[in-house]
Amino acid sequence: ILPLVQKYKVVHLNRTDSRLANNDQPPEIQRLRCRVNFGGLKFTSQIEELGRKVISILRRKGPFVVLHLRYEMDMLAFSGCTRGCNRDEVEELTRMRYAYPWWKEKVIDSESKRKEGLCPLTPEETALTLRALKIDPSYQIYIAAGEIYGGERRLAALTFSYPNLVRKETLLGSSELRFFQNHSSQMAALDYLVSLESDVFVPTYDGNMAKVVEGHRRYLGYKKTILLDRRLLVDLIDKYNAGMVSWDEFSTKVQQIHSERMGNPTRRRVAIPDRPKEEDYFYANPVECLSTLQQQKTASS
Repeated sequence: ILPLVQKYKVVHLNRTDSRLANNDQPPEIQRLRCRVNFGGLKFTSQIEELGRKVISILRRKGPFVVLHLRYEMDMLAFSGCTRGCNRDEVEELTRMRYAYPWWKEKVIDSESKRKEGLCPLTPEETALTLRALKIDPSYQIYIAAGEIYGGERRLAALTFSYPNLVRKETLLGSSELRFFQNHSSQMAALDYLVSLESDVFVPTYDGNMAKVVEGHRRYLGYKKTILLDRRLLVDLIDKYNAGMVSWDEFSTKVQQIHSERMGNPTRRRVAIPDRPKEEDYFYANPVECLSTLQQQKTASS
């Protein structure tokens, strides 16, 4: 690769993903990865400027939470997670999944996946979770996501609990977004910048963007990031909805299981042999790049 870098200055590595080595690398290499990913790489000036504008608008109105609400149509179709969807929607999502030959997993048991914690939280489940975690209802909730499947109908519970629900499309004029409208990656880049600066970041699913934002916020000083335990949450939510636990019991338990899941210092999980997907992503928790004091806290925890 070095001769190519020397000749062309920039090399595009196609199809790289989180299966890049996470552990057992020299400390100087790990720190270099952080300097490149969290410091060297920049978005275009147009994206950076518009991101700063969104952040400024939000800051003028007070604290804000970024909710990475993964409830877009493609996410639901390919994950097979259909909790809360009506029959027509389930059929539509299934057709979409079968329309892509390269997607190998066709028959999916939605409820089993949900109980295993493998589905993104629904907007309704998210509203209950934020309330249980004592997120102030007066806070602005910025939705960092594409179009929510089911639209306003599925957002009703979240809007009722958190009326200051906003997104980039409601904060910016159409003329400001016209260059981004057909470029989903650029729209996601705006959400990424806003996510870094939020008072709290809450991803409802641990996808690639959520993981990198988590790590970047750690790198910036362990900014509060609530890492939801979806497997335990859906069990508690089902018990609450069935009347098996009171609201106070539900809220207390939700807070307890997340007390150490706030983006605080922690060790990076190493996978057992032949199961690389169970290993923590380096960029989600780049402990080698954090200060000596923070590393000491990690070691003692």
